[in-house]
Order: sequence, then C-alpha cells, then structure tokens
Amino acid sequence: MTASAKTPAKTAPKAKAKRIVAEPFLRFYHSDELRAKTLAVLTALEKAADPEKHRDALADLVVELTESGMGYYYLRALKLANAGFVAEQSARLAMSGAVTLIGSVCRKFIVRMDAAQLLVVSRHIRELAS
Repeated sequence: MTASAKTPAKTAPKAKAKRIVAEPFLRFYHSDELRAKTLAVLTALEKAADPEKHRDALADLVVELTESGMGYYYLRALKLANAGFVAEQSARLAMSGAVTLIGSVCRKFIVRMDAAQLLVVSRHIRELAS
C-alpha cells in the first residue's frame, strides 16, 4: 500500500447543513372529481402553446376551489360542532356571498394575466394540490 492509500485525502471543511423548515400550511380535502378537474385544467394550461386560451378555465377552477375550501374549513366545522341547522344555513348564505365576491375579483385578475403569470398561478395551485 502506498502512503496516500493510508492517509485520507484532505477535504474542504464541511459547511453546516441548512435546515429546511417548511412553512406551516392548511390544506383541505376535496372530491376526486374536483381533483381530476384541477389536474386536467393545470395540465392543459401548462402544455398549451398559448396558455392564455385557458384563462377562463383557470378562473372557473379557482372559484370552484375557493368554494370547496370555504365549505371544508367553515361549514364542515359547524357540522362537526353540531351548531344547528339555523347556524349552518346562515353560514352557508354568508359564505355564498363571500365566494361570489372573491370569485368575481379573482376572475377579473386571472382573465387579464399573460402566459407567464398564468403559469405561476398554475404552479402555485399544483403545489397546493400535491
């Protein structure tokens, strides 16, 4: 054996490993049908030669996901807490108004986005869906 085989090679000092801390997040469960629709819209937009042709589909999807998420976070909680029929119906009515307003605003922004912006929104939704 040669001397070099017995002596380990010098290495650069090890850098401290960066600790990756994930940000806290909340996700919601949605139907298999909505998941399939989500993935179909995102895939079509991402593979399109002209993503701008998918603006309306993406806007519709965002509204549907918003409605599903609001239902999961708020209405489901009321049901689980046995808050009662009147409380649930009042919350459903309020949530419907909120989703309509949010959906209207989201739609106005999404239908004006260029291809690069649409792809960013698509990537964000895909990250949430994974």
